[in-house]
Amino acid sequence: MKLQAKEELKKALAIKKSERPWHIALLASLCVGSPLLLGLYFNQFTFGFLAAISGTVILYLPLNASTTIRMITLLTCSFGYIISFTVGLLFSFDPLISSLTFGLFAIAIHWITLNYKLKPPGNFFFLFIASLASFQGFSIEDIPQKIGTLALGTIFSCLLALIYCLLAPNLFWVNKKTILKTIRKNKKIQLLEALILGFFMFATTYLGHILAFKNPYWIPISCAAVMQGATLNHIWQRSFQRILGTFTGLILSWFLLSYLDNLLGICLAIIILQFCIEIVIIKQYALAVFFITPMTLLMAEATNPNLLPTNQLIQTRALEITIGSILGAIGGWFIHQEKLKYHAAKGIQKISISIKKKLK
Repeated sequence: MKLQAKEELKKALAIKKSERPWHIALLASLCVGSPLLLGLYFNQFTFGFLAAISGTVILYLPLNASTTIRMITLLTCSFGYIISFTVGLLFSFDPLISSLTFGLFAIAIHWITLNYKLKPPGNFFFLFIASLASFQGFSIEDIPQKIGTLALGTIFSCLLALIYCLLAPNLFWVNKKTILKTIRKNKKIQLLEALILGFFMFATTYLGHILAFKNPYWIPISCAAVMQGATLNHIWQRSFQRILGTFTGLILSWFLLSYLDNLLGICLAIIILQFCIEIVIIKQYALAVFFITPMTLLMAEATNPNLLPTNQLIQTRALEITIGSILGAIGGWFIHQEKLKYHAAKGIQKISISIKKKLK
């Protein structure tokens, strides 16, 4: 048992090889950092933050594809970002309705990303955007401006991506020796997975409303991040890595929050942290979370005039991540229970047959 535990720990802390080029990390930093600096310059940092969040759409740029496919994929994902943000904002007027809507949206987005075989980060950032919007507070007057700002951020990222593709058309991240394997799942199994994810997104979002944390969206976001695991073992690793990365990252967060006392320093720190995240995220997830933690906390400080004291903020964030990661591990266990999926799939089939008979 001890040897097995040591082996699992070794796997969780192992650093993988990555063929991802460094200039992709630079491109991601530009997409996230430029709107922050522009928002700072025009004294509109809150809107700069929204545009910076939408800059993460660049992570969906397929590097082993033609320029046409790259841009079509990025534009489609940009539209998905706008839909996600709009859904989150429009139904944020009531905690229960917001949570139910987010759960249903999670079912739909998971089904779509599975059917279209969207590569990692998969459904994560669509859920991230929707969750973030659902906790922003309902103000119908501000909705058009917020959606427009987010849309401008995606347009800016698409423009940078086009320039990148035209200047460096042959710098594709391709390993010709690698054979890509596509796992074809039964449609009913896909639906079941989507329903499980949707339930956990609803439950964690509503839990965030009940607990009334300062930034409760980190509970469903952490849950979604952990449930991205390809296997049950991978999900447990993700949960452990996320909690480990968060607690070590909080040390760096405390240092940065204590000594960065101006918005320009915060912007530059966010840009550097984004670069570090993209360099290490494929190599070591826990190390990536180590950088993600301070970056998100810095964004929270820069956009929130009534921020909690540093120590209290760090404690709250640690609790949110831990709760979300544990619930994500539980959700992942349900997703990867083959017997459960088999019996549930048979049940779905019986129901669909019964409905078809009644409609005839």
